[in-house]
Amino acid sequence: MKEARILEKLKKGESLTVEFKESKNKLNKDVFESVCAFLNRNGGHLFLGVKDDGKILGIEKDSVSRIKDNFVTLMNNPDKINPTFYLNVQEIEIEGKTILYILVPESSQVHRCSGKIYDRNEDADIDITNNTNLVSVMYMRKQSTYSENTIFPAVTLEELRADIFHKVKKLAANQRINHPWESMSNLDLLKSAGLFIKDLQSGQTGITLAGILIFGSDQLIFNTIPHYKTDAILRVENVDRYDDRDDIRTNLIDSYERLMQFVAKHLNDKFYLEKDQRVNIRDRIFREVVSNILIHREYLNPFPAKFIIEKHRVVTENSNKAHGNGMIDPENFSPFPKNPKIANFFKEIGWVDELGSGIRNIVKYNKIYSGVEAKFIEGDVFRTIIPLGAKENESSGDTGVDEETKKILEFCKTPRSRQEIQDYMGIKSSSYIREKVLNPLIRGGLLELTVPDKPTSPKQKYYFKEITPPIE
Repeated sequence: MKEARILEKLKKGESLTVEFKESKNKLNKDVFESVCAFLNRNGGHLFLGVKDDGKILGIEKDSVSRIKDNFVTLMNNPDKINPTFYLNVQEIEIEGKTILYILVPESSQVHRCSGKIYDRNEDADIDITNNTNLVSVMYMRKQSTYSENTIFPAVTLEELRADIFHKVKKLAANQRINHPWESMSNLDLLKSAGLFIKDLQSGQTGITLAGILIFGSDQLIFNTIPHYKTDAILRVENVDRYDDRDDIRTNLIDSYERLMQFVAKHLNDKFYLEKDQRVNIRDRIFREVVSNILIHREYLNPFPAKFIIEKHRVVTENSNKAHGNGMIDPENFSPFPKNPKIANFFKEIGWVDELGSGIRNIVKYNKIYSGVEAKFIEGDVFRTIIPLGAKENESSGDTGVDEETKKILEFCKTPRSRQEIQDYMGIKSSSYIREKVLNPLIRGGLLELTVPDKPTSPKQKYYFKEITPPIE
C-alpha cells in the first residue's frame, strides 16, 4: 500500500474495516481477535505500530522480525485461529518509523480465535460465541455468499484422487518445512483446508464444491457441475477458428499445470536479472493470470472460462461475482476474494501470493515483457488483456507507446522532474503525464524515484535505472 493511502486511512481512524494496534515490541493480546472478526465479516486493514488515535508510534527495530514471525506462526496454529488462514505481513517505513500492514480478506468460512467466534461491529470486535442466533446468521451468510462452500454429502473420500493428495502434500512441504499437511490423513487435510465442513443450520456434513474441484476425478466434477471447463485457444493464423486448443475439464491442480504448459508451448520465454536473480518474466506473468482464472471464478455460472492467445495479446475471460464495473486501477483497488478457500489453498502450495498481488505482478512484469501495460475489466465476466507488444495498442487506437517509452527512458537517464518530462514530451495535462505515462513506467520498474519515501515530494525526480535486457 502506498504512503499516501496509508496516511489517508490513518487520518480517517478505526472503522468497520480498519484497526490499529500499538504492538511496539510485541503483539497485542487482542490482535487475533481483530483478525478473526475481519475474516468473519467484510475483511479489513490491520496496522501494527499505530495508536488508537491514528498516531504513528512505530515498532522497535529489534522487534520487527520477531513480531512478523510470531504473527505468521500463530496464524498457522489452529489453537489460535481455526481454521488457519495465510496472511502476508508488509513492512512499511513511514515518517521514519516502521509499521506493519496486514490486509485481511473476508473469508468464506467462520473462524474462531482461541475457541471463540468474533464479529466486527463498527470499530470493535464482538464475541458472539454464545449468541446462537448471530452465529447461525453468520454461517448462513457465508454459505449463501460463497458457492465454493456448497456441501455434497453423498460424495465419498474414495471418489477423490489419491495422486492429487500426494502431489499437494509434496507442494506444501516444498513451501514450508514440516508443513502440517505433510503428515495428515487425506480427510484431515480436507478438514484443515475447510474443504470438508458441517453446515450448522442443516446438519449436513461433507466435502464441499471447492474440495471436489481441487481433488475430484473428471467424472465426479462432471457429475457435480457438468458445464465446467476452461478453454485454452491459440488463434494467430486461423483467426476465424483456432490453430491449437486444449479443452480442459479436469481438477484445478491439473488445470493449472495444463494451462501453464499451453503458455510454454506458444509464448516466448524472456528472462532478466532482478536483484541478481535470473527471472522468467513470462512465467511470472502467466502464473498469476492462470491462477486468477481458476481462483476468482463463479463456478455455478455456466459461462466457460477462456484463455486465448492471439498474435499481439492474450485475453482471458471468466464468470465473476462483480464488486463493480469497468477498468480496474492496479494502484487503487480493493481486492475481493471470490473463492477464499481455493485462494488460500493455492497459497499453501505456493502458486499465489497474498490477495491482490496478482494484478500488481502482472502489471509490473508485463511492462518489462512487452513494454505495454495490462488491462483488467471488472463485470459479470472478468476480462484480462495482456498485450504482447505495441501492435495491441495500435489496434486499440493507442499508437506509438513503444517509441514514446524509449524517448522518455533515454531522456531520464539524467533525473528529471515531472514538469521537465511533461515539457519534453509536449504534453499539457499534468494529470495525464502522471496517470498515463509516469505511473505505468514506475509500476513496471522502468522509472525510479529520487525520493522514494515521498512520492509527492516537490523535489521528486524520475530516472531510468537500466536493467539487464531480456534474453530471448
